Amino acid sequence: MSRARPFLKIAAAGAAAIILAGLSAVAAFEIAIARLDPPPLQVADQLSVTVLDREDRLLRAFTTEDHRWRLPITHTQVDQRYLKLLFAFEDRRFWTHGGVDMYAAGRAALQLVHNQRIVSGASTLTMQVARLLDRRHERTAAGKFSQILRAVQLERQLSKGQILDIYLRLAPFGGNIEGVRAASLAYFGREPNRLSLSQAALLVALPQSPETRRPDRNWKAARIARNRVLQRGVAAGVISRAEAEYAMADVVPHLRRSFPMLAPHLAEAELVAHPDRTVHHLTIDRNVQAALQTLATQHAGALGPKLSTAVIAVDHTTGEILAQVGSAGYFDGERFGAVDMTRAIRSPGSTLKPLVYGLGFEAGLAHPETLIEDRPTRFGSYRPENFDDSYHGTVTIREALGHSLNVPAVAMLDAVGPDRLVGRLKRFGLTPVLPDDAHPSLAIALGGLGLTLEDLAGLYTGLANGGRYVALTHLRGDAQQRHLTGAVADDGKRRLMSPVAAWYVGDILKDAPPPANTRGGRIAYKTGTSYGYRDALAIGYDGRYVIAVWVGRPDATSTPGLTGRTAAAPILFDAFSRLEEQRVPLAPAPAGVLRVSGAELPPPLKRFGREATEASSGGFLQQPVVIAFPPDRSELEVGAGQQPAEPLLLKAEGGQLPLTWLVDGRPLDSSPHRREVLWQPNGPGFAKVSVIDAEGRVDRVTVRLQ
Repeated sequence: MSRARPFLKIAAAGAAAIILAGLSAVAAFEIAIARLDPPPLQVADQLSVTVLDREDRLLRAFTTEDHRWRLPITHTQVDQRYLKLLFAFEDRRFWTHGGVDMYAAGRAALQLVHNQRIVSGASTLTMQVARLLDRRHERTAAGKFSQILRAVQLERQLSKGQILDIYLRLAPFGGNIEGVRAASLAYFGREPNRLSLSQAALLVALPQSPETRRPDRNWKAARIARNRVLQRGVAAGVISRAEAEYAMADVVPHLRRSFPMLAPHLAEAELVAHPDRTVHHLTIDRNVQAALQTLATQHAGALGPKLSTAVIAVDHTTGEILAQVGSAGYFDGERFGAVDMTRAIRSPGSTLKPLVYGLGFEAGLAHPETLIEDRPTRFGSYRPENFDDSYHGTVTIREALGHSLNVPAVAMLDAVGPDRLVGRLKRFGLTPVLPDDAHPSLAIALGGLGLTLEDLAGLYTGLANGGRYVALTHLRGDAQQRHLTGAVADDGKRRLMSPVAAWYVGDILKDAPPPANTRGGRIAYKTGTSYGYRDALAIGYDGRYVIAVWVGRPDATSTPGLTGRTAAAPILFDAFSRLEEQRVPLAPAPAGVLRVSGAELPPPLKRFGREATEASSGGFLQQPVVIAFPPDRSELEVGAGQQPAEPLLLKAEGGQLPLTWLVDGRPLDSSPHRREVLWQPNGPGFAKVSVIDAEGRVDRVTVRLQ
């Protein structure tokens, strides 16, 4: 043994001389590379598409075309303790060498000669990045030469920070997990910006042998490798021994977690709408979205099989969508979870009644304290019935809307006009769908058209803002641009209704009693149930937020007993309680609001309409039809000189719709749901105007046109 020691010393000295020569050769090699100026490396690599919330938190990610999780990340977005351990374990002189660490290479050679085996490597992080970009890992001399060449190219082409970022994105962590961010989410369920010391060490250890150290398959090997990194950190002085011992006692994860799946329907829609983007920025709030997705799943499970739920939460002061839950569970096939019910066209049920009354308030036809009849009534061939098949006689409009009575709502729409309601919806930016493209009828007061839940959220956003138009958006860039340009400001052309009318509606809806067993907090809300118990809805708002809820079967199958009040309203109130602890007060009354009792109202507003209906065994008796304008034997100015005659508005009161109008025996084109018609006289002279109601009752007047 004593004879062998001099030999080893001589061999070591010889190896040192060779190493020094090699180091000089490496330096010369770097100079040669700089002079040759080789073509730049292609460092671009496909990343997973990510969808982020309003604070850049991950909502959902998609695998790359080669089915890998490879998420965008930079060195400024990871825990600094991870970086300290990474440099201590992989590349201590990363910030100073030029791609090849000659000192590490010399040390490795000496250790090889002295120990007759490989003790440490000399591969730098830059060389590892070169290998990752080439997608090759050759352990031959030619392979190492190629890595050195590529590393020097990288150092000349990119900054140190850029090289480090590529490593953080491409380092392998087992299976189809690439990059530190994907690994942190897969193994810890958290972003890498805040890691425990144990987690940081494990992420440093895995890329060296990602398949044999995968925690979900060989957690013991992962633990050994993690502890080795911690020991190296102590030796390098980046962590204390006490910290290392505490981290070593931490349990290594045994399972791989699922990636975040928040707002999955909206994320997919964004991917289809903007396929060129790799990062999508939404106005969604991750915490609100997670809370409402859980809420939707819980309530759907309690309601029964095959029923789904959908929820939208909006900040109505800006129009930003904070949460959009399309179903009770994206992967729940029994509930058709992949179908986004926030954008499905469904019947709105009674949720349009506030708009009907609001238009009546705006037109000066009524006030919340105006009396209106809730009795069996025919409107031509249409005879609406209340949900409970009972009638309440004479009620105030406040009571009629508060109890969602059908007959008064149809009577109000009869006065307002179905065409006007549909026109207002279109002017507000919506596209209502009518059955078989039919003409608007009185049935739309009770849900006889199609809208989406997102449409209804937009309508109630207008109500909450005093009738003002505020466009909904889920794109963060759009929201920021609107704030900069003032696009959220009032737009009179797209106004839903007047501020006074909107306040009247909200003042009625805020007094609606909450469903049983719900937590307190006053909100203005309305429920709706579609024909055949296919859809249950509840939509409400306070001083800042609007929440819209839908419950039903996506295949439109009837669910007996499903109503807005019992199925959707509890979810609405629960959603508000999860969104905020305290309700934001509703807006104060605007100028022009008339706060009086019914007895103090002006005479025209004390009672809605002039029909005097009374119950009878066969139905009801109605006032005969009467031409209210023009009066009999009146003289009307219709034009002067050669100018064409101006059209006249003929009005009738009483009678049973539809009405038929005739002038000198010739019928006029008129709506079957209105008591007015425009008539274009031919010129001066006498004219005989007649009107006939559905029961054949007639009234006539004679006028002189001049």
